[in-house]
Amino acid sequence: MAQCYAIIPAAGSGSRLGAELPKQYLNIMGRPLLWHVLNVFCHCPEIVRVWVALSPGDAYWSEWQTLWQTFGDRLGVLFCGGASRAKSVRNALAAVGDTVLPDDWVLVHDAARPCLSPAMLDHLVTTLAEDAVGGLLAAPLADTLKRGEAVRDGAGVQVRETLPRAGLWLAQTPQMFRYGLLRAALTTHDAVTDEAGAMEAAGFAPRLVDSDISNLKVTYPTDLALAEWILRGRETQETERQKHDNT
Repeated sequence: MAQCYAIIPAAGSGSRLGAELPKQYLNIMGRPLLWHVLNVFCHCPEIVRVWVALSPGDAYWSEWQTLWQTFGDRLGVLFCGGASRAKSVRNALAAVGDTVLPDDWVLVHDAARPCLSPAMLDHLVTTLAEDAVGGLLAAPLADTLKRGEAVRDGAGVQVRETLPRAGLWLAQTPQMFRYGLLRAALTTHDAVTDEAGAMEAAGFAPRLVDSDISNLKVTYPTDLALAEWILRGRETQETERQKHDNT
């Protein structure tokens, strides 16, 4: 049977967030944002091993060494991050080539997407287990979509047109593909913003696996507060469930 592996590209600087630290190391509930990501993957029974792909000059990972060690041998570190997400993933795939077989699954997940739940991860793995190619978590677009253009005098942006939203989805992660196919696709097509884009460029049609907007990516300052609200809500629900089970 094909094995499942995970790669977490975490070499970005998070410039749009405007923080002093790269966003993967920002504090959420007393731990780095990246910890919440790794915690879900390292405790998923279907995932054999998890690799985090860091920048070769990462100066923050070692500050949390004791925390990372709690994940044991399931977590590996690759100092192979590139100038873009695609290059980081491509480098990581090359680095693990002696471990992963061509038909094995590789799940790639954003280091800044801390609200992935175990249920979402299990849903993705179960849905795609027998698929020949793979796919990604995604949420149907619910809002009206506008195309904007800059106002001539530079005073902001105005609506150019309203776009039909039927059939449109918000791409999320994890994105789960066969190792051999994904590595080949990213080798040829690395000017993409996600793995699904590389697979599409290579001629494949990835499956969309339904998710919801709670699996958000922390990009702007308000996202950090919203992510913490989601995580605290889940923690409260779990505490209440355990109390109920013990009564």
